[in-house]
Amino acid sequence: MLPVSPPPPESGFRSLIKNRAFLALWMGQLLSQVADKVFFVLLITLLVDYKPLPGLENSMRSVLMVAFTLPAILFGSAAGIFVDRFPKKHILTICNVSRGLLTLLIPILPKAFLILLIITFAESVLTQFFAPAEQAAIPLLVEKEGLMTANALFTTTMLGSLIIGFAVGEPLLSLARVGGDFGQEILVGGLYLIAGAVLWLVPIREKHVSDHLVAVHPWHDFKAGLRYLKKERLVSNALLQLTILYSVFAALTVLAINLVEDIGLKPNQFGFLLAAAGIGMVFGAGVLGHWGDRFHHKPLPLIGFLCMAFALSMFTFTTNLWIGLSLSAFLGVGASMIGVPMQTLIHQQTPESMRGKVFGFQNNVVNIALSLPLAIAGPLTDAIGLRAVLLGMSILVSMVGIWAWQNTRRVLQDVI
Repeated sequence: MLPVSPPPPESGFRSLIKNRAFLALWMGQLLSQVADKVFFVLLITLLVDYKPLPGLENSMRSVLMVAFTLPAILFGSAAGIFVDRFPKKHILTICNVSRGLLTLLIPILPKAFLILLIITFAESVLTQFFAPAEQAAIPLLVEKEGLMTANALFTTTMLGSLIIGFAVGEPLLSLARVGGDFGQEILVGGLYLIAGAVLWLVPIREKHVSDHLVAVHPWHDFKAGLRYLKKERLVSNALLQLTILYSVFAALTVLAINLVEDIGLKPNQFGFLLAAAGIGMVFGAGVLGHWGDRFHHKPLPLIGFLCMAFALSMFTFTTNLWIGLSLSAFLGVGASMIGVPMQTLIHQQTPESMRGKVFGFQNNVVNIALSLPLAIAGPLTDAIGLRAVLLGMSILVSMVGIWAWQNTRRVLQDVI
């Protein structure tokens, strides 16, 4: 159920294809997303060549992952404040070019683990500025009626790059290694630089920023963002639903290792289960993107949460491989019915001057929320068992879906 205008005469992906400015933004996103995933694979590949800090010989991967994820918690909201103050095109371009140059510096700098950590941390910090700027740029290039389709395409690309990027990362890097000792870094850095060049060509017109330096008041702007979210319950409700959605997937990442054993796979093949969920999300996002105008008045998030709850509960009775993979894909379809409409609603309801703050805050909250399921899913499974955890998640997801649907209806009635 979304407060949207009637669809235009020509909607769906066909209308987006004719929007060259949006296509350039999407192409920049595609290149950046693939570069992000291949960069992460590159980091793991490079670890064997770096001397660890004393006492960290057995913890190098964990420390590297912390350096990769910590900036999202520390700088998510702050980055959104800057996005509202400066031209989006400049931020998108500078972030990609800087990430590309940092990657190209890796083979030149000394092979010390501390240096690799610093580069990883710096790359991740730049990503925190890129993400809200990218989201805030979409409504500047797409009419309000086409935001559902645009968000579906961006969601499909994000998930597709997650599946494809990690899958082709190692083969691509092996192929690049044939070109010389620096081939891997040139490949990843080149992807970032090309993305930066493409994004520089995007004609983004903004009303409230100029090319001149703008005064920044971080604490004042942060409080303004919180006041806006407190006032606009429709937006804060959508943020909450997205946070819960990502939390479920974070928990599933941990539980998948045990789940695959029940359906006949090895623990190190848990990626198949997650990939099936990703494929389901891509399919669901594609359907919403092309025929989304037909579902504007349907309670999509409620249906999505109930679909996810059903899949989680059915996992407790499943021992067949294909049924397990099908349930995972069905869960992904349900997730798309939450993610795409809620992201679209935030775009539609948030004024241009607040988008950076809202998307920065979203990035911040989601990354903080992800840490809790990752921390407790494993110990909870050890304490009460996998099936009890899955049933508990199923009940919780159902309750959240019903509550969110009722809450959204009340807010819409108050608005009307």
